[in-house]
Amino acid sequence: MLLNSTILSLPSSSTSNLPKDSPYSITVTPHNFIPWRRTRKEAGTPRTLIKVSSLSSSSSSSSSSENQTAVVVPSQPQDEEAAPEVVRRFYAGINGRDLASVELLIAEKCVYEDLIFPRPFVGRKAILEFFKSFIDSISKELQFVIDDISSEDSSAVGVTWHLEWRGKAFPFSKGCSFYRLEMVDGKRKIIYGRDVVEPAIKPGEAALGAIRAVTWLLQQFPQLADQL
Repeated sequence: MLLNSTILSLPSSSTSNLPKDSPYSITVTPHNFIPWRRTRKEAGTPRTLIKVSSLSSSSSSSSSSENQTAVVVPSQPQDEEAAPEVVRRFYAGINGRDLASVELLIAEKCVYEDLIFPRPFVGRKAILEFFKSFIDSISKELQFVIDDISSEDSSAVGVTWHLEWRGKAFPFSKGCSFYRLEMVDGKRKIIYGRDVVEPAIKPGEAALGAIRAVTWLLQQFPQLADQL
């Protein structure tokens, strides 16, 4: 606890108004706990703690806690155009059956591959028709839940996810997806997507045997590779 401290809720720009010759130093620390009761609306807002300390003399160090002002300011909001946020909005649109919002996130010439289908869906119109067919065939209570999402790349996003029915994991519903994004007309949009879904039938080691058999055939008859 800071002695004789003052807690103020100020905009972040206010901390830049100290004169150059000011006898104070500023320390900025992420701070998610606010020592007073907040409303429900405020409770979800990340905060930053800025501590201003007096540097007027070395003799004041013993009472430095009495010359400190803690200023709590809101952290900067997340960039809605960042690639991970675009993908999160994409899943939110599917969960909410809001194809109008999904349409805004897909580029006109997007290519979307769902590997349980023999061919990719090419173009925004074909992709939206696929999603409409998908959401019309399942209950709204079946929802995508993102397990993990990458955030290091501004143009490519990887996601692992699963489906839940009324908050409980749905069987055989784990999957992973990859999305590539580009700036189109000033907006970051999805230009390519690929879904890989957990199979309902899991052959296990039999799949390895099938791979070995196909590999042996290609070694014996190399011309078969032209038909792959």
